[in-house]
Amino acid sequence: MNTAGLVIDPNMLCGFKFEAIDTKENKAIILKCPEEMYELLALIGTVGRYVISRVWRASDNLICAASSVSKLSLIAGKYVGKDDPVMISRAQHGLAAVGEILAPLMHSYFVQGWMRGSRWGPTMPVGLKASKCTVFDGPPRIVAIGFQLANGRISSYDEGTPIIADLFDDSAFALARREAMQNACTLRNMGEFEPARLSSEDMEYTTIQKVLGKLGERFKPLK
Repeated sequence: MNTAGLVIDPNMLCGFKFEAIDTKENKAIILKCPEEMYELLALIGTVGRYVISRVWRASDNLICAASSVSKLSLIAGKYVGKDDPVMISRAQHGLAAVGEILAPLMHSYFVQGWMRGSRWGPTMPVGLKASKCTVFDGPPRIVAIGFQLANGRISSYDEGTPIIADLFDDSAFALARREAMQNACTLRNMGEFEPARLSSEDMEYTTIQKVLGKLGERFKPLK
């Protein structure tokens, strides 16, 4: 509902194709939207397992967006570090405008990760200068840079300095940052209890298994 081009731009009326990855089974499926939108939502609603990897314009298979989807814990079988996802998206010329791409980030959303990769946390769009991790190693911060690409090169000033825009360094995202801190406080008030902490299935890939392993032999059957 934030992309007016889906309705008024004839180059977008053909729809788009989405590649959804099953990160646990290492499988992929391509779904065409809007025809298969409900099927796509049925998958990616399970955020800990299915993620969108790539998006194409259906009429000519023009690549529109690509994201990193690998999870270190699933590859290694244990917690070996933070997943820092990245996405690159094309804009304009028969695709979503820059403002349409950024509009969803006017609000905050819950994502998995945060402290030691074992918590739910609210996304907080910030400028590059505010991208440091502080409160509980977060909150999970998102940065965005914009640039013009021509003939395989980033547009630059006469002296060769690339022209890059710090897109979230803007008061338009103040509401999202305020929401993020309010949600962060709510989650941290819950301490070590779900749903602030990840589910037991997701926690299997964190260091908590070493703690539980020490207790395993002390559990006795109920009489």
